[in-house]
Amino acid sequence: MNHYKTYYELTCEKSSGTLTLEGPVKPERILSLSMDEGLKAFRRPHEQQKALANIANLPESRVILAVHEETIIGYVTFLYPDPMERWSQANMDNLLELGAIEVSSHFRHQHVGEDMLALAFRDDAMEDYIVFTTEYYWHWDLKGTGLDVWAYRKIMEKVMASVGLQWFATDDPEICSHPANCMMARIGSRISLDSMEAFDRIRFQNRAMY
Repeated sequence: MNHYKTYYELTCEKSSGTLTLEGPVKPERILSLSMDEGLKAFRRPHEQQKALANIANLPESRVILAVHEETIIGYVTFLYPDPMERWSQANMDNLLELGAIEVSSHFRHQHVGEDMLALAFRDDAMEDYIVFTTEYYWHWDLKGTGLDVWAYRKIMEKVMASVGLQWFATDDPEICSHPANCMMARIGSRISLDSMEAFDRIRFQNRAMY
């Protein structure tokens, strides 16, 4: 499969300052910027910056950035599922995982996450993919936001729904391990029935539930 990518850039005004939303970006662009110290949900900021650059170098991947004064204050990643997870088992070249979305605490509650996702899905090529995300409560910044798992999940569902991701059932053990965990997906308009059936087989591997 050819992974066509169209670069978009948008400037928007937020209460915390002017942001540039851009992507999909190349590794060189990521490494040319500073990394906000508040971006530490997954690893230390400088380590996450290197990880983003590595992701951006993958043929299928997409990295969307929110930049304030030459500093990355938010990002969204799309890439193939981890080979160690069930979602990669069908070897679907049109299945992308929305792997991470993070916004610095200084720019939260300003719809930056929704804006980055909207920019990502401007590209018509996204209609050739099934895009999914797995939401686990242990990845959420409950301490920093002061929210409980249900309030945080409601926010995450709203953010994802802003670009058409919907809740999908699955028998995946990790998602089923806590009722707040969930899976959401967006089915591109050019997805075939064969791809949908392959996706369903990945979601349900317990034949009694499929």
